[in-house]
Amino acid sequence: MKKITLLSSALIATIIISAFTTGEMTSINIGTTLPKGDVKLKDISGKEITLTNSKKENGLLVVFSCNTCPFVIKHEAAIKDMAKQTKDCKVGYVLINSNEAQRDGADSFDAMKKYATGQGYDFPYTADNNSELANAFGANRTPEAFLFDKNLKLVYKGAYTDDSDPANATKFFLKDAVNALRDGKEVPVSSAKSVGCTIKRKLM
Repeated sequence: MKKITLLSSALIATIIISAFTTGEMTSINIGTTLPKGDVKLKDISGKEITLTNSKKENGLLVVFSCNTCPFVIKHEAAIKDMAKQTKDCKVGYVLINSNEAQRDGADSFDAMKKYATGQGYDFPYTADNNSELANAFGANRTPEAFLFDKNLKLVYKGAYTDDSDPANATKFFLKDAVNALRDGKEVPVSSAKSVGCTIKRKLM
């Protein structure tokens, strides 16, 4: 009987660990106020920023990203184009790396700085200690976008486009949503499932 109990306990533990590391959780709902807005995030510039202070006149775009995911690499042109669009539309833009389980390797802070320099980033790219922000947002993938309006209410979440490779996209959900904030209009599509690599959360 003890062996069966031990086996059951081990199985349960494995299921819990698996669920935690894959990061499959429910993301925040449309209309939710920006979570963890005052948490200090270390940017590749060496400065500390907060999401609240990163908001611009028309809102804030937060994207969970990393250095290593093939889907992020496919999105690099879209990521940099979005930096220009958000600036023109007076929307803040912050990339967050929540891959805490890889912080000693490919997603270390030094690796983030090197990657951002190679990509020519001129916008905040920050490290999320212990995946705190990813957990608060319920973010699961990289890349995954969360767009907030001028009142810091969530108006769009999910993918940049309708294709995991933006080069093949026919619908541009995130671009349309940012333009809607600029124009003071309702976002045409409020969510689209993001496709990418799972966020690598660290076992506690």
